[in-house]
Amino acid sequence: MGGVPGAPGPEVKTGDRLTSNQGVRISDDQNTLRAGTRGPSLLEDGLFREKMMHFDHERIPERVVHARGAGAHGSFRLHTSLAQFTRAKVLTDTGVTTPVFVRFSTVNGSRGSADTARDARGFATKFYTSEGVWDLVGNNIPVFFIQDAIKFPDLVHSFKPEPNVEIPQASTAHDTFYDFISLTPESAHMLMWTTSDRGIPRSYRMMEGFGIHTFRLVNSSGDSTFVKFHWKPRLSVRSLVWDEAQKLAGVDPDFHRRDLADAINAGAYPQWDLGVQLLAEKDTGKVGFDVLDATKLWPEETVPVQLVGTMTLNRNPQNYFTETEQVAFHTGHVVPGIDFSDDPLLQGRNFSYLDTQLNRFSGPNFSQLPINQPHSPVNNFQQDGFMRYANRPGRINYEPNSLPGGEAHESSAAQGGFVSYAEPVGGTKVRARSDTFSDHFSQATLFFQSMTEPEKQHIIQALQFELGKVTVKAVQQRMLGLLANIDTRLVTEVAGYLSLPVPSGSPNTAIGTSDALSQEKTAKPSARTRKVAVLVGDGVTAADVAAIGKALHAAGGAAVVVGPHVGPVTAQGGTVTATATYLTSKSVQFDAVFVPGGTAGLVSNGDAVHFVEEAFKHDKAVGAVGTGTAVLRAALGGAAAGAAGVVTGASASAVARDFVAAVAAHRHWSRSTGAISA
Repeated sequence: MGGVPGAPGPEVKTGDRLTSNQGVRISDDQNTLRAGTRGPSLLEDGLFREKMMHFDHERIPERVVHARGAGAHGSFRLHTSLAQFTRAKVLTDTGVTTPVFVRFSTVNGSRGSADTARDARGFATKFYTSEGVWDLVGNNIPVFFIQDAIKFPDLVHSFKPEPNVEIPQASTAHDTFYDFISLTPESAHMLMWTTSDRGIPRSYRMMEGFGIHTFRLVNSSGDSTFVKFHWKPRLSVRSLVWDEAQKLAGVDPDFHRRDLADAINAGAYPQWDLGVQLLAEKDTGKVGFDVLDATKLWPEETVPVQLVGTMTLNRNPQNYFTETEQVAFHTGHVVPGIDFSDDPLLQGRNFSYLDTQLNRFSGPNFSQLPINQPHSPVNNFQQDGFMRYANRPGRINYEPNSLPGGEAHESSAAQGGFVSYAEPVGGTKVRARSDTFSDHFSQATLFFQSMTEPEKQHIIQALQFELGKVTVKAVQQRMLGLLANIDTRLVTEVAGYLSLPVPSGSPNTAIGTSDALSQEKTAKPSARTRKVAVLVGDGVTAADVAAIGKALHAAGGAAVVVGPHVGPVTAQGGTVTATATYLTSKSVQFDAVFVPGGTAGLVSNGDAVHFVEEAFKHDKAVGAVGTGTAVLRAALGGAAAGAAGVVTGASASAVARDFVAAVAAHRHWSRSTGAISA
């Protein structure tokens, strides 16, 4: 193709040889330059620098990834000191409450996309510690698609809308993504996570968070321990189903944003426990893979997660732009006692994030924005540039100095100064990857084998949907080749759906299982913060509405009365007020549906009948009492009789306990039919 019209300079050409922007042919576009196959990445790698610089500056001013986000303020309280392992006060001082700001986000979509797209979710926490800002920048998935940061621009380009038509938005179900994945087997493990229920969370409040990478904790004696960070939600990990997620994208594209803000406004403050996995360097062999590989997790059965503190989000932003949009995270923002490993993906992120902020904020002064300012003193000789409003007073803007007004001295480790861990490094400069990074499928198999039967069905159905949108048969066939090395049933059912032959593979079935990877095996039933639609019409029994509302409130949930119009509804034995209507709300916005007595007339209301039918289809709790059971029969026919999670009776007071328990279970998978919505 030709050059940009009106622009001087060389044309951008297509061809069979990769080159740099300077026209130099590239010998290896897969690996950054490093000191030895497992050593640190080298600053002199101009090809990586050029590629990442160009990628980081592609969007103005929207984030290239994680553009759509929601944030909240809160605090972190440590209850178990890690002083044996680190000198970071935020992880050693149990008497201190540390302010935090958390930004949740989708990865793929633009700022205008929907919350419920199938995607990984960002989970970034800014700790305003007494020693400076610590940014724990992670996802709701503990691994990543790639091992080396040099491939990050390629990954993101592949899953973004295809550049010739700018579609599809916020979706990986297209040719270019799976073309890249089919040629990048290291992505197999992450693909299992994103196509699982983790890719469509019920709420930000019901997501795990992970730091992804192996970091170091360094104690006051200079000893290092490898660490992985986890956030465990108090509400357990819960998800949507695919049909529900798709419909929510149209009915309420702000579903997750609204849920987070509403919960905080209602005083139902979301909480997560901070967990750490600790691994001495001499013990890294016991995990059976390279701890520098970001496509691998440390099984909790091998390296247990120790809970050490609790984070509570208790305040919504006052202005989205000044706080949630302008907050700037950087994996390189650490405090004394926390340091990096030589993970090549982490090393690249440490470069890329800072470069990204230079583009988003037109310069280096983003740290002076209130949301990014540390809560500890700042004292240096940096000055000027875009948005600089707090220069150092006086005439001293250099160091060392001896004139009055220049007091700013270096600090030793004993004085609280940051000192990098003294890791011995060495090796021949190479563009190569360590052989210890070569097992791409075992943990993907571990993940799939660890799922319950409904969770396995959801992964199979997700891949049927995703690959069903791929139009190039060769890409579908290569993807089946990858799946064949993960699980035989998985590849067989996906291949059958695509009407393609089943390739042979060698899945490592001996890898076993890990219960910690399954949402269903680790979830704790709870009705806290669950929203239940109570369907009413003229003649509804007020006592039933009151009884179910009281029972849900006692369990920490909430009843939302849905009627034919907003306001008072004619009721038997009292008053009932609808705050939502059949026009403005749909079943996908609620966790369960209840039909009180006195509502037989709703049988002729198609929207009310569909409300019940759809909730049942999505395996949610459904309750009906008195004449309200007629609506259940109209929606479900004989399917309702004895079905799991369907609660009926003479009155709400008689069934309230059983119904709340059904809501607390989240879903009733035994009703699933095996369809894509199950």
